Amino acid sequence: MSQLTLGVKCGVSDATSGIAANPATGVAADMIVRSNGTVIFGETTEIIGAEHILAKRAVNEEVARRIYEVAERMENIAKSMGMDIRGSQPTPGNIEGGLTTIEEKSLGAILKAGSTPIQKVLDYAQIPTGKGLFFMDSPGRELELITGLAVAGAQIVLFTTGLGAPIGLPILPLIKISGNPATSRKMRDDIDLDVGTIIEKGESVEGAGKRIFREIVKTASGKKTKSEALGYGFVDIYRIEPTI
Repeated sequence: MSQLTLGVKCGVSDATSGIAANPATGVAADMIVRSNGTVIFGETTEIIGAEHILAKRAVNEEVARRIYEVAERMENIAKSMGMDIRGSQPTPGNIEGGLTTIEEKSLGAILKAGSTPIQKVLDYAQIPTGKGLFFMDSPGRELELITGLAVAGAQIVLFTTGLGAPIGLPILPLIKISGNPATSRKMRDDIDLDVGTIIEKGESVEGAGKRIFREIVKTASGKKTKSEALGYGFVDIYRIEPTI
């Protein structure tokens, strides 16, 4: 585990993401960090409204300042296009999943990063130095962020989803996790782990997190994920400024 770099991402979230899939993924992320591994999370749009919580976990004032800085920058980009995303919920999939504001989404989204200190704010696709938890300044769009995680050195990505997002990457395995029991049943050929058991069967978040950790170990040891078995995947690179 000390040689592992794990990426974490959520997409097409719903109410179950914040109460089941993301906190359970956070338990697994903590276990990787405590095993001297590395974890990278991102989605700058989805820390807006929760940046003050993450800043308290920064290892120093410089990292805390950078967390506020990248959140403000992303918010200002949206404002420059005529959209004030704070206090609203601009993502159709999240609206369908019952999430009302970006702050509500952010409070659930940051749980997938666990509870360990944030070592540094990385630029998009920047390779981290050292061990521990890192935040990547990055878009929320699934393929762009996951490609950035892969370039930064992630060998496995945990991808949580509420309503289901059929996605894969040809260069690394995605372990897809859902806290929505209906989604896990409907998309059983695509979802690797059902942690809706937290809701339906009273499984503890810690217990589900340990199951995710065991799945990471199996995948790192060669087990194919559902998307690998299906043989599909895409790569998409986020536009890196300045461009012409």
